[in-house]
Parts: sequence; structure tokens; C-alpha cells
Amino acid sequence: MPYNRWSLMSRLNAVIQQRIRKLEAIRAQGIDPYPPRFPRSHSNQEAIALFQQLERDSALESGPELALAGRITAARHMGKLSFLDMRDGSGKVQVCFRADLVGQQAFEFVRELDIGDFIGVRGKLFRTRTGEITLQSLNCTLLAKSLQPLPEKWHGLEDTEKRYRQRYLDLVSAEEVRALFLLRSTVISSVRRFMEGKGFIEVETPVLQPQPGGALARPFITHHHALDQDLYLRIALELYLKRLIIGGMDRVFELGRVFRNEGISTRHNPEFTMMESYQAYADYNDVMLLVEELVSHVATEVLGTTRVTFGEHTIDFSPPWKRIALREAIEQACGIDFEAHPDASSLRCRMKELGMQVDPTKGRGRLIDELISIYVEPGLVRPTFLVDYPLDMSPLAKKKPGSDTLVERFEGFAGCLEVANAFTELNDPLEQRRRFEKQLSERRDDEEVAEVADEDFLLAVEYGMPPTGGLGVGIDRLMMLLGNCQSIREVILFPQLKAKAEP
Repeated sequence: MPYNRWSLMSRLNAVIQQRIRKLEAIRAQGIDPYPPRFPRSHSNQEAIALFQQLERDSALESGPELALAGRITAARHMGKLSFLDMRDGSGKVQVCFRADLVGQQAFEFVRELDIGDFIGVRGKLFRTRTGEITLQSLNCTLLAKSLQPLPEKWHGLEDTEKRYRQRYLDLVSAEEVRALFLLRSTVISSVRRFMEGKGFIEVETPVLQPQPGGALARPFITHHHALDQDLYLRIALELYLKRLIIGGMDRVFELGRVFRNEGISTRHNPEFTMMESYQAYADYNDVMLLVEELVSHVATEVLGTTRVTFGEHTIDFSPPWKRIALREAIEQACGIDFEAHPDASSLRCRMKELGMQVDPTKGRGRLIDELISIYVEPGLVRPTFLVDYPLDMSPLAKKKPGSDTLVERFEGFAGCLEVANAFTELNDPLEQRRRFEKQLSERRDDEEVAEVADEDFLLAVEYGMPPTGGLGVGIDRLMMLLGNCQSIREVILFPQLKAKAEP
């Protein structure tokens, strides 16, 4: 597309101006600096593997001519020789240009290329005197002219916010960042294979929902103009997956994005990836075994071990994981027995005795959740299940037999991070309706969190839902553990950031 050259150049530095002059000179020669295609024969990694095989077979002389492509990441010019490092998605290969082979005009063209340009080259591979596998180029095609200089090779992007805003530069300049996101891809594939191997069927449920549900969270709201109706980005996958259990799909799971209009921190991003699964004829004990096996399997498959380094700790994911009742864990950590405080007012007073700043508007369930976050979670380095939660915190979970105040729920922790949440699912439609109605009656007028009485879901449960174990695993948190990252932004390609002010 045409551009206003003078307007553009007025805000570009000298390096970029020089690249634009080169671009114009290339076009003046009748060369398209952005051709539509280049028939590549191999990736760089495939080419190196082929060369090594030909070496083993003593067949280098009969080896084929290759067509490789990638981005220039380094250049070394020595008289009538030029060496370029060229990187594609699989790795780096060195390319050698000799003036007597490519011709003087083509050789001068190569010397005018910049770091960041994409090129296509044809030739045969050989080993240099230093032993590096190198492509002896016979010709070179410019595939895309880079107008912006790349980050300095040895330091990459040192501005953390710029790394997240311009992740493409982070990926170009830092091999460890590329490796981390390749690891993420293998983790997700491993989770998917494990669940399918257990007989679960992968499904897809709506992202836009007529009302939010499945978690206590503030939703994002949008408007559908054709329907003239407000819709919500899902805050959980749960209620639609349970509908499938009711419909006779006994084992289902979904890997997908969920959205919560809440705070941003090193552990929270407004959109994140969850794996939720539901298994008919199972309870939370069965799901605990599933989580242990899933995480240890994924760690072994992608890292080769169940022992991982996370910060200053070594964490072993091999089963069995430690199990401790939530009541006991909180009492050990801060001396509060939440069963001795059956209402929010009593619990609030006890928390104030510990010197805590207590929000007077929070209900009992949220106060207990605060105790977990402040006192219990920081000590959960080793993989641990906290089990048997208060009913106040878990409106979708079945009561623990013999108790009117506890439900069969657990949360899985490791490295002081919550990575899993699971219930024995409530399948009594009348009890579910009572809980929804109680929650609605207790909600403050200014509270924007969801759990509303989803009439369509309640109708579905009235048709009968078998005993079911439900699970949610935070893929981003799991990646933090497996990738040894202390911030969730490190494991999300494009984390949410505050918009920059217009210049």
C-alpha cells in the first residue's frame, strides 16, 4: 500500500530512514521486496538432520540442492565472503555467500541486507573448518524487508512491559522465550492426550452466554445488536458441560479461554485458559486421583521427570499428594476454627483479633477464602489437596455425608499456587435452586459478581443428573510451575496490559 513517505520519515530515526532508502533502491531495480511466495524445500532443522544423515551414509556428494528461508539474525562480511545467520521457526542455520559463486552484483546485494530481513536461499550444505553446518548459497531472494531494527542481540528486550506488548520481538530475540511457548504447546497437547486416553470426549461450549454462571466472579458484558440482548463472556465452563453429562455424555472435557472482569496480578489475567472435565459416576476422591495422575503424567511427558524446579524449591508431582482438611489447615496456620464461627459477624470479629483489616461487606465464605490466601496458601509448596470446604464457598458442590456445613470439594496447590478446583457435583435440583436463591438474597446491590439462578440449567438438572465429579485445572498456573515462571504474564503470549496513552 502507498504510504506518506515524508510523514513517516519525520518520526523515524536515522537507522529506519536508511532502511527505507534501501527499500526504495530495491524497488527501483525492479525487485519486489515483498514477493508472495518462496518454495522452501526444508526447514532449517530438517536440512541439518538431512545433512547429518548424508554424512553417516557417506553420500554428501549426491545430496540434493536445498531451498531454505528465514530471518537474518547476524551478519559477518570478510572480503569476498559473507556469512549470515538465518533463523526460521525450527532453528538457525549459517549461510555462506561467495562472490565468485553468486556473482558480484548479487554479492553486493547480499551485503546490503539488514538484520531482520527475511530471505530465501538455494544451495548445498557443507561443514566449515570450524565444523559448523553451513549452506553454500547459489542465489538469494529477499522475502521481506525489515524497516525496524531488532533488539540488540546479546541483551534482547530488557524492558519487561515492552516484552509483553511486543511479544514478537521477545520471541525473535530470546531463545528461552520461544522454548517456553513451545513447552506450553506440548503441555496442552499432553493434557489433551491424557484426557482422551481416560475416555473423555473433548467438546466446545458457548463463550457468549445469556447469563454468567459456574463461579463467583464479575463478568464482561457485551451486546448483541441483532438480538438486542446483553450477553456475557463466560466466567467458567461448568454449567454447559454439566448439561452434557445430563444428556448422556458420561466423560467430557473442554480446553478453553474464560474471562473474569477482575484484578490483574502476577497470578491473575482477565482471560486465562482452563481445562474443565466432568465424569459421571465419580466423586471428588476419584477426581483427586485423576489430578495426581494428570499432572505427574504431563510433567513426565514434557520434561522427562516429575521433579521440577520452581523458584528456590524443587517440587515432586509424583502421587500421592498430601491431603489435609481445610478446617485443620486454617487452624494450624492462624488458630481460627471456622466451624466455631458459623456466621460472618463472628468470624469477622475473630479475624480482627489477629490484627487483620476485614472488609465489613464480605460474607463468611469470602472471609474464609481470605484466610486461605493469607495464611494457608503461602505454605503449600509441596503438591497438596485442601479438602472439605464450607458450604458458604461452594454453592455447586454436594454436602459431605454427615455434615450440614461442609461440602465435598478440594483445591489442589503446588508452589503456593492454586492449580485445580473440584467438587462432587450437586445433582439435587431442589437443593440447587434453594442455594441459588439464598445466594441471590444475600448479595449486595452493588456486588457485580455472578452466580445467578440459571433457569435453563436448573431445568436440565430436573431431568436427572447422575453422581458426577467435576474438575477445573488452570493451564496458565500449571505452565508457571512447569516453566519455572513467577508471573502469569510470562506464560501467556499476549497478556492483558493497560492501553498506552496516544502520543
